[in-house]
Amino acid sequence: QVQLVESGGDLVQAGDSLRLSCAASGGTFSSYAMGWFRQAPGKEREFVAAISWSGATTYYADSVKGRFTISRDNAKNTVYLQMGSLKFEDTAVYYCAAALQRTTAPPISSPRYHYWGQGTQVTVSS
Repeated sequence: QVQLVESGGDLVQAGDSLRLSCAASGGTFSSYAMGWFRQAPGKEREFVAAISWSGATTYYADSVKGRFTISRDNAKNTVYLQMGSLKFEDTAVYYCAAALQRTTAPPISSPRYHYWGQGTQVTVSS
């Protein structure tokens, strides 16, 4: 059983930067592809970014490409989401997720992920 704990959410202004962290425990972190998803009020959960177990492959939603960067530190069992040029529409609860998948391409659909964190709130004021 893998436990995921997100941190770093905050209230920021449009144009600011923020870094989210997700600490994993209870499993072999390097066996998992990791993803970030978000859910805004009244909307469905959506894919944000994903990274393969090795960190070699990353995918991004078009809405965040060029502004967000996903990375991981397997020695620290942590995945990060560096968010820049934040917009009001980035406001959401951000969730990290783990998929037991040691392949080149990380999944981008939520049903492919086995474990989820509790989420961290990011609020961007315009």
